[in-house]
Amino acid sequence: MTTTTTGRTTPKGAVGTAHTRVEGRAKVTGAARYSGEIPFAGLAHGWLVLSTVARGRIRAVETGPVLAMPGVVAVLHHGNAPRVETDYVGMLGIPDPTAAVFQHDRVPHVGWPVALVVAETPEQAREAAESLVVTYDEEPHDVALAADRPDAYPADGVMPGVAEKGDLAAELAASAHVVDAEYGTPEEHHSMMEPHAATARWDGGRLEVVDSNQGATWVQGELAKMFSLDESAVRVRSEHIGGGFGSKGVRVHQVSAVMAATVLQRPVRVVLTRRQMFSLTGYRSPTLQRVRLGADADGRLRALEHRSLSQTSTVHEFVEPSAGVARVMYDAAAHRTVNDVVRLDVPSPTFMRAPGEAPGSFALESALDELAERTGFDPIELRLRNEPETGPVSGLPFSGRNLAACFREGARRFGWADRDPRPRLRREGRWLVGTGTAAASFHAGALPSTALVTAEADGTFTVRIAAADIGTGARTALTLVAADALETTPDRVRVHIGDSDFGPSGIAGGSMGTRSWAWAVNAAAAELRERLALGAGIPPQGITVRSDTTEALMSLTQKERHSFGAQFAEVAVDPATGEVRVRRMLGIFAAGRIVNPLTARNQLLGGMAWGISMALHEEAVRDQSFGGHYGPDLAGYHVATHADVPRLEADWVDDPDPDDPVGIKGIGEIGVVGAAAAIAGAVWHATGVRHRHLPIRPDRVIEAGGHA
Repeated sequence: MTTTTTGRTTPKGAVGTAHTRVEGRAKVTGAARYSGEIPFAGLAHGWLVLSTVARGRIRAVETGPVLAMPGVVAVLHHGNAPRVETDYVGMLGIPDPTAAVFQHDRVPHVGWPVALVVAETPEQAREAAESLVVTYDEEPHDVALAADRPDAYPADGVMPGVAEKGDLAAELAASAHVVDAEYGTPEEHHSMMEPHAATARWDGGRLEVVDSNQGATWVQGELAKMFSLDESAVRVRSEHIGGGFGSKGVRVHQVSAVMAATVLQRPVRVVLTRRQMFSLTGYRSPTLQRVRLGADADGRLRALEHRSLSQTSTVHEFVEPSAGVARVMYDAAAHRTVNDVVRLDVPSPTFMRAPGEAPGSFALESALDELAERTGFDPIELRLRNEPETGPVSGLPFSGRNLAACFREGARRFGWADRDPRPRLRREGRWLVGTGTAAASFHAGALPSTALVTAEADGTFTVRIAAADIGTGARTALTLVAADALETTPDRVRVHIGDSDFGPSGIAGGSMGTRSWAWAVNAAAAELRERLALGAGIPPQGITVRSDTTEALMSLTQKERHSFGAQFAEVAVDPATGEVRVRRMLGIFAAGRIVNPLTARNQLLGGMAWGISMALHEEAVRDQSFGGHYGPDLAGYHVATHADVPRLEADWVDDPDPDDPVGIKGIGEIGVVGAAAAIAGAVWHATGVRHRHLPIRPDRVIEAGGHA
């Protein structure tokens, strides 16, 4: 590659060039069929019935009247459903028992699945499900998350629950400047466009599930364990997916569809409604976070404490690891981070885009802004003064940490140098205007994967890998990677994904998808190219190479591997109404080698738009009296729309990972990290008032003193 005048490299192959989605035409013309649209002969439709109480036992399920209704063929519940296995460890650990439906009469939260009504049409199934009478022995429930919960405890989750070094009290006492503040983020939901849908059928003694998920081999393995089947006896297909963001794993719709298909010996489809998704498909837990920072007079941190409390269900422990972001971003002589959790009568939370980092960065980066105000340092300068040389907790070297380059390029393009740091000075008519910034990071990992690459008789190549394109453009990225590895052009490569029959592969999650799959595709394609070169003159058709990256990943040297970024935001606040408008945002990222600039920019902009949504709109409110949500739909749960998304810009600096064969890190989640903190900082700059709890609603702006 050669370097351009802007410091970016000019690609010589397919990787790094903008390429429209290879499946784009199929999607816009309707030729691409999603899981709820694929026809099957003899298809029956299942409709879930959910509990209306938050805690108790099912006393009775009155199936008789419903079975007599037109088209109804079965009602499954805890008294007659097939038994499933739950005592196992799957790809992501111990499974959430919520997916193992109808196994007992206990009800642990509102919206717990208590029955599945199966009928000939979806309309018949819905009418019958809404007519089913279920009675309960109700018990007192508890859904209140509070900072002073005595039953909260540190929990490990995807990382150790507690990490600490040094004498925190001593370093705080010796600090010239101390920030001690509490921050909060609300319950948030994935709200992807396509609801969860799955069709199950038995074909010649083999179970086939057509699904919308983030990992076909993941779902295959879980279903095989649940139903005590060999994995080869289960096939999962998931070709087109209308968004996932962490929620499309193993859920009640797949398991209940398999149960019904097993009982009825015919295909059964279960599609979740938008309201059902609020209790059945996971969410981001609300968090209550406390950050304490102590710094010298020169702005260098002596003490850093970040504690985060999240909630989980009584049946499954899931930890939102919000304090984990501090273990990567900033060092101090005394460093303590804790992820606490409390069990409540609520549904189980799950991974949601940038789990931990998104809410954690809001608290940590907001606290850094408060420290900048106390010390008199520019917010960017303060962050750069606290750049660690190695992992603050791990002590490991970074595979690359170009955060400083992101801030410098972002500041130049955003016009940061022209900013008067004093708050509440800039007015434009009735609007108060302010700007803010924040840092971002997200782990760059990879999962073992296999890939098949075949040389066809017509001179083209076919790639098969059980990848999942949840809207990221993964098909297109893998096409470009394969083309370069094969030393051919993208139009001669066909990529097939989303089928567990292609072999085990990593999931679309944790910003690891493209990196994991590209590694496997690159390895198989490179070996195929070598074999074709050695066999010059021999017809190449039919030669297939299979790769497996397990050994390569196991041999990697331990390092801190992350993508980084700098977020910038400008907001206008109406002091009379409390309305906050984001006028413009800029994100500059160091996220490895960018495979496809077109779809990569879309991913980054999408994350930043979600940051606007997180900062100003998203908030699922739970009614304490009955344990369920107010307005569990897209009318009651507000997300950012086009009217809320102004001028957004996303770009990147060169940052290839030297340990990755393609140089990839990951971009799926870094775009949302830090965005809410940058917006909150801009609101402070505009109004002079700190908002430590999201979302920044108009009533909160006015109550906090944002009025003129």
